[in-house]
Formats: sequence, structure tokens, C-alpha cells
Amino acid sequence: MLRLGIPVIGVTDMPRAVAFWTAALNLVATEEWKSETWRTLDHADGSGRALGLLRSESPAEPRPRLHLDLFTDTAEEQRAEVRRLTGLGARTVDWDLYPPEPDFVVLADPDGNIFCVVDLSHAPSGGNRPTS
Repeated sequence: MLRLGIPVIGVTDMPRAVAFWTAALNLVATEEWKSETWRTLDHADGSGRALGLLRSESPAEPRPRLHLDLFTDTAEEQRAEVRRLTGLGARTVDWDLYPPEPDFVVLADPDGNIFCVVDLSHAPSGGNRPTS
């Protein structure tokens, strides 16, 4: 039976990517399938795989069709997380596609991969949060 695995991010510098994503999302790098071109990152609480990092020579897409959304519960938490993530090496992206009152901030990881930090209290769903 087919099932969804984990999101995989292409990276050019594996140690830098491992350092960024483990700190950003409180993940741990595992030995599972570890190689020069792959790292599996698990949830720190031991609940399983969270993210894969794959060595890639292709450049990050400036407007990827698929990206990660990272959730916060309030605007204050969103601002704090954006500051924390930029302190870890992310950069803010000059995004010309923001709606008039965005609920998200577009960032790029150290490899240039785009992701969003979303304030669920301001989300278009009116605060109706998706369940885990």
C-alpha cells in the first residue's frame, strides 16, 4: 500500500543544512540511511521521521510550487520565530506575491529553499486550525 513519506529538501552543504534544520525545528539527525548525499532528520521526541535532506547540485527555485509551511499560533510568536530563524541563517525574501494582509512571512533557508512562517491566528481559515 502506498503511503506518504517525508518532505525532502535539496541542499548543497549537508553539514550546514543539518545544523539549520535541526535547530530550526528541534529535530535530530539520525544514522538511518546516512551517506554523503542523504540525512534523515527525526522528531526529537522520538515520534519518527520528520524531514529528509538530499545533496543537490540544482539551484533552489525562486518560486517553488511545493514548499514547507511552518505554523505559529500568534503574530507575536511568528515575529519571534522569524527573528530566531534568521539568526540561524535563514534570510527574508523580497516576495512580490504577498496578499494585502498576509498571514505568512516568506523566508529562505541557507541553501535558498523557500519556506513560510504562518500565523494561524490570522490565517484565511479564520483561526480554524488544521488538526495534527
